Parts: sequence; structure tokens; C-alpha cells
Amino acid sequence: MNFKRWTLWMLPIAAALVPALPPAACAPAPQDYLAQERGRRPRADEGREERAYERGKKALDENRWDQALAAFDGVVQMGGSRADGALYWKAYALNKQGQRSEALAALGALQKSFPSSRWLKEAKALDVEVRQAAGQPVAPEKEPDEELKLIAINGLLNSDPERAVPLLEKFLAGNQSPRLKERALFVLTQSGSSRAREVVAQIAKGTSSPDLQIKAINYLGVFGGKANGKFLADVYASSSDAAVKRTVLHSFMVSGDRERLLAAAKSETAPELRGEAIHQLGVLGAQNELWELYQAESEVTVKEKLLHAMFVGGNVDRLAEVARSEKDPKLRAAAIHSLGISGGRRTGETLSSLYESDKDPSIRRQIIQALFVQSNARALVDLAKKEMDPALKKEIVSKLSIMHSKEATEYLMEILNK
Repeated sequence: MNFKRWTLWMLPIAAALVPALPPAACAPAPQDYLAQERGRRPRADEGREERAYERGKKALDENRWDQALAAFDGVVQMGGSRADGALYWKAYALNKQGQRSEALAALGALQKSFPSSRWLKEAKALDVEVRQAAGQPVAPEKEPDEELKLIAINGLLNSDPERAVPLLEKFLAGNQSPRLKERALFVLTQSGSSRAREVVAQIAKGTSSPDLQIKAINYLGVFGGKANGKFLADVYASSSDAAVKRTVLHSFMVSGDRERLLAAAKSETAPELRGEAIHQLGVLGAQNELWELYQAESEVTVKEKLLHAMFVGGNVDRLAEVARSEKDPKLRAAAIHSLGISGGRRTGETLSSLYESDKDPSIRRQIIQALFVQSNARALVDLAKKEMDPALKKEIVSKLSIMHSKEATEYLMEILNK
């Protein structure tokens, strides 16, 4: 950084900052040093300004704060179209370095010298953040901008949750936009306060709008924990809304709550919700729980859902076991189909082994289709060479004829050359 240039820039600001940080209500505005710089310097080349600005942003991305400051100082002194953005990023870099009085001064310069800048909204938000980090009191209630008020409440939540939680409750009960309400709910969900948990739990039970209820349920799942799991279980038990219950099941999956998903899969009477619980167990990879359910289940349609959940969880071993030993043809077909769409060398070997051991033509046709689905030309060629049944061999060759594969083409040429 050019020390003389830095000193020249800081002199008017230093005068405004004595003896310490400006009070929260009104920090003294810095002198318009930008106008002074413009008076002394010709207009900088726009290309040079853009290069310096991009250099500063790159330095920010790499946490090289000193180099970022040097680059943005240069842009500010050029006085071009990037000066307001450079002042914002300068304040950002100074705050990252812990130089909060200097950061506030840069933000003050931005607001004074560029009263119509598109950076003002971000600058005000950063101002709140810097003041809170510096230990200056910020009163969220007095902030007219709702987004900045929410930022201030978020900062207050860490230092004074007993004061912040009622403010968030009031915010959620107001007429703010859905986006801001969702953000307020997210902030509230992160609080360790017992009152905050109660508020979120009540919203999850439906005391607010349906949209906010769904968000509360989602957030409870994301943050997890025993308390949130209990809240979600209470919501599931007390709700008659299928959409709400589906969301709770999804949140059980997100939080890794296999026990409650298994309970829902066992006891839920609504087929759609039971199927959803089974599906979420599959997504979670709860293979032992799925196999336990499969062995105890008598309904074929439910067993098909369980097989699909095993496929979702990648349980090739259990699918192969069902394909080998299941008595119901429909379930065997479902297992073979899932093995086919699972793909991979391992499933191909399993299917080929099943083909060799099972003489039922209908099962063999299902295996041919499964191998075709996974584009396993090599396995199909091997089966075709061994197959003695003309009809089955013809079916395999028919599949090979539409596969764009070297193995398939070579085998077809072999047949033609005989």
C-alpha cells in the first residue's frame, strides 16, 4: 500500500474519529475527500479502474486483506464509476482486519459522497454488523428498514436472547414479506433459547401461515437434535394434513431419525404416507429397517415399495436375495428390474447368475430385459452363446441388434459369418 497516499486519505477521517468510535446514533460524516481527489487528478482510465477493482475482489476471495485495501484505495482515488463499490469493499476488508472505526469511516464516506448509490443498502447492513462487532448498542426497534432490523436482531440474539426472541416473535406476527419471515424463522430456529424453541414448535404445529409452518418443520429437521425430533413427532401425531405429515417424514430423514421413520412405516394407516415413510428410509440408507419391514409385510404393493426403497439405498444384496428366493412372481420381477436399473458390474454378474440358475422362461426374459436396461452387452453375448432355447436366444439377439456396443457388433458379425 502507498503510505503517503494512505496518510493523505486518512487525515480528514482521523479528525472525525477522535477520540474513539462514533456513537451509534450519528457518526460524524467524513470530509468529501473524493471531491478533493477529483479536483487534483484527471479522470482515470476506465480500463485501469476496472482492472484495479477486479484485482481487489480477487484479493478478497483469497483473504489477502492488505492487498485488497491497496487495490480499492486506488479505485477510490480514481473517482470513477467504481468508487462507491470500492468504498464498500474497503470497509468490508477493514472490518475483516478488525479495524472497525476505519470501516465505519469508509461506510460514512460512501453514504455522504454517493447518496444515490446502489451500494447503500449493503453498506447499511455492514454498518450494523460492524457496530455490533465493536460493542456499540444497536436498537433493532428503531431501525425503519425491515431487512436491517432483522440483521440487527440476529446480532442481538447472540448477546441478549431474552430481548431478541420477543422481537422475532413480533416480526413473525407482522406484515413483512414471506421471504423476510422465513429468514426471521431461520434465525429463531438457531437460537439455544427455550422460548425460541417453543415459538418454532408452535409455528410448526400450525399457529402461523401454512407456508411458514412447512418452513418451520423443514428447519427443525435441518438442525436436528432430540428436542427437535420430539417437536416433529408431536406435529405428526397432532396433524391431519397429509402435506404436513409428508414434510415431517422428510424432516425425519434429514435429521437421520430412523426410529421415528420406522415407527411411521409400521403404524401409518394411510397408504400414501406409509409409502413416503418407506421411501425416506431408503433415502436414509436404513437397509436393516427396510428388510425387517419386508419380512413382516404381507401386502404385495407395500413390498414393492420396500423393494424400490432398497434400490434407492443401493442394497443389491437384498434385491438379489429376493430375486432368487421370493415366491411371488410379481415381487421377483420387481427385484430383477431394480437390479437392472442399479447398473454396475456387480449387478450384471448377479443377474447372469440368476439366469443360469432359474429355468423359468418368464424370469429369464425379465433378466434379459434388465441386462438390456443396464446396457450390459457383454453379459447378453455370454448368455446368447450358451442359450439353447431358440426363442430366448432370438430375444437376446434382438436386444443386441439395437445396442451400440463393440461386443454386440462383433457377436452379430460372428452370427452372420457362420
